[in-house]
This record gives sequence, structure tokens and C-alpha cells, in this order.
Amino acid sequence: MCPQSLSPALTWYRGLTLVLTFLFYASFHLSRKPISIVKSELHTNCSSPGRIPPNGTNSTTWCDWAPFDQANYKELFGGLDNAFLVAYAIGMFISGIFGERLPLRYYLSGGMVLSGMFTALFGLAYFWEIHVLWYYIIIQICNGLVQTTGWPSVVTCVGNWFGKGKRGLIMGIWNSHTSVGNILGSLIAGVWVSSAWGLSFIVPGIIIAIMGIVCFLFLVECECELVTRSTDDGSCSRENTIDSSEYPREPVEQPEAISFLGALRIPGVVEFSLCLLFAKLVSYTFLYWLPLYIVNVAHFGAKEAGDLSTLFDVGGILGGILAGLVSDYTGGRATTCCVMLIVAAPMLFLYNHVGQNGIGSSVAMLIICGALVNGPYALITTAVSADLGTHECLKGNAKALSTVTAIIDGTGSIGAALGPLLAGLISPTGWNNVFYMLITADILACLGLCLISQAKCLAWPAFG
Repeated sequence: MCPQSLSPALTWYRGLTLVLTFLFYASFHLSRKPISIVKSELHTNCSSPGRIPPNGTNSTTWCDWAPFDQANYKELFGGLDNAFLVAYAIGMFISGIFGERLPLRYYLSGGMVLSGMFTALFGLAYFWEIHVLWYYIIIQICNGLVQTTGWPSVVTCVGNWFGKGKRGLIMGIWNSHTSVGNILGSLIAGVWVSSAWGLSFIVPGIIIAIMGIVCFLFLVECECELVTRSTDDGSCSRENTIDSSEYPREPVEQPEAISFLGALRIPGVVEFSLCLLFAKLVSYTFLYWLPLYIVNVAHFGAKEAGDLSTLFDVGGILGGILAGLVSDYTGGRATTCCVMLIVAAPMLFLYNHVGQNGIGSSVAMLIICGALVNGPYALITTAVSADLGTHECLKGNAKALSTVTAIIDGTGSIGAALGPLLAGLISPTGWNNVFYMLITADILACLGLCLISQAKCLAWPAFG
């Protein structure tokens, strides 16, 4: 009978969905990371050993890549980051609405292919010898918009396949795709950063485009889609495939997708969105500026700094898993995030002051800071978003998950845009001031979580 024949298939497809969505979003972050590695090559120390200037030149910036050879190069880098992140933040609020109404497989695969194209176009500027700022800005804006297709789609797929029981742990492990993508992006970009930096973008662009094709061919959005396919094949029907305790046998009217304002009324959405704004500000400042900070402060080369920066993402993997495990055990998502953010503030201060005293202290502090900064960020963007998107007040309407995810991550992306921009503006005054800004943002993220104690959602066990 159908239940016996489909049950192993459902388990297999559940695992396949987890693996595929992991790889898909890892490829998104893999394609975002090269810009942070290449920055130190676009504007570098032309008098360093091994660099031989052309005959007759007296320029101290002869080896830099115009237009980033100017004295305001940090501000230009900040503007470049901001072009991507502002477009991403704006597009994210719209993306969730489309994600509720379009087939996720088509939506996600199309976004991945387009993202691959724009990432490769950035790298082709090296071979085409493009030196005008507007080209890079436009590419970053377009890439930021199409990359918004990723997060709401993958979270919705995973939320459709997995219940709330161990959602924190499952999504904590699954959300390591962010750090895995960052690590792979750093390592791949580092291979060509000093020889032909254009390939640092072109290769990740090709990878995410290939993963988009894989998405189109193999992704199954939800269990109901698998059942529908079985019904179309004539092998079984919806009634005799799924337990009647979960789905009524009588046809039911499909609920409408939730509106933007309706999603905002779900208890906890606004509070967690504000928390993520500041948490993501800290995380993305590290994402885009950590390699350059290591080059400037510890005086490593571009490749070595990129490799060392991956330890922050290693810590992020551990922090995401730990946050998910603890929140599942205690039933308190908000409490878990708050504790990690409180401990993160002094750790950021210590990393700036003692983290560069030796390779041992640098490695240890990067892993600890990565865990404490990315743990709450990972928990909010995954398990919390999925919990809120299936909140009891929705009365079983599953069509809110993509919109809720987009609102939370879209608000967080505003912080992601502000962080690198502020780092670009503040860093000329000293790296100490950048870290004071990050510590302030970390404290504000804690205050955002304190708002939850004043909300009615406190009665919901998932928040704690």
C-alpha cells in the first residue's frame, strides 16, 4: 500500500532536501565572500617586497586597481559593500511575497543562475580592464537583488519538511552552510587573489550557477508536492498516503498567502527583526572587513589573511549548532540569543586588544568571537523564523513562512548594509573605533530581545 511504499521515500526526500538546501545556500555565501578577500589586492602596499614597479614610475599606487587606488579607497569599498547590501535589504522584503506565490524550485534556481552571472561579470572586469566605479556598483546592486531569492526559499523548504521538535538543533547544523560557504569562498578566492583576481569571482559564479541547475532538476519543495507527483503517476492518492489525523479526507479550501502587515502582527516578528538588525550588522562587518583588518593590523598577506579569517566562520558553525541545541533543550530561543550576545561584547573588546599578540591567541579569539556573534544570528534566521512562520495564531496556514522569513532577514539585512558602510567610514579614524561600534551594536541587539519580555509572545514556550 501507499503508506508503506512512500514512508521510506519521504525519509529519503527529507534528507535530500536538507542536503540540497545546505549546498544551495552555501553557494550563495561562497559567491559573496570573494569581495572581502580581493579588497586587499585592489588597494595594496606597492612598496612591499616582491613588487617591482615599471621603469620610470614614481607612483606609490602603481600596483593598485583603479578606481580603488585613491586615498579614499576604504570609503569606496564601503560603498561597494553597501550597494549590494542595501539592494539585498530592499529586495528581501519583496522576495518573500513572491516566494509565497511562485513555485520555489523555479524561483530559487532562477535566482542562483542570475547570481552566478553577476558574480562572474564582476570578475570579468579584471580581464576587460574596467576601471569605472559605476560598473562595479551596478553589478553589486543587481547581484544583491537576485540573491534575495535564496534565503526565504531554502528556509521555507526546510520548514515544510521538518517539525518543531528538534528544529533548533537541525537548523543549527543546517545553518552552518553560511560559514561553510564563507570558508570555501575565502579559500577559492585566495587561490587567484594575487595572480588574477578576476578568477576569484568567476569560479564562484560558475559554481552557484551549476547549483542553480541542480536545484531546478532535483529540489522537492514539500511533502505535499511529492504526494501530488505520486497521485499524478496513478500510484496512490493524497487520502491513502498521509495519515488522516494530520490531513482531513474531505477537500479543504487552500488558505491565502499572508499579507505583509499580517505577518508583522505575528507575536515576536518585530522584536526578533530588530535584534537581527544589530546582530547581522556585527556579523557582516566581520564578513566584509575582517581580512583587511588582519592585513592592516597583523600585517599578513592577502591570502594568509583570507585563510585566517575562515576561523571566524569555523566558530560560527560551532555557535550555530550550540545555540540550536541549547534552545531546543531549554525551550528558550530568546534567552539563548541574549546570553550569547552578552558574552560576545567583552570578547570583541579582547580580540581587538589581544587577539593579534600571537597566532595562538588570534586563532582562539576568532573562533570564540565567531561562535558568539554568529550563534544568535543563525538561530534567529532559521529556527526562530520557522517557528514564527508556523505560529499557532496562523491556525495552520503554512503560507506565512516565506513572508515572515523575508521580513526578519530583510530587517537584518538593513543592519548588514549599515555595518560595512560604517566600518568604511570609521576605519580611517582607527580600528579601535570600529570595534566600539560593533560592541554598541551587540548591546543594542540584546536590548531588542528585551522587548520580547514585554510582548504577549512570552507565553509561547519557543521564545522562553
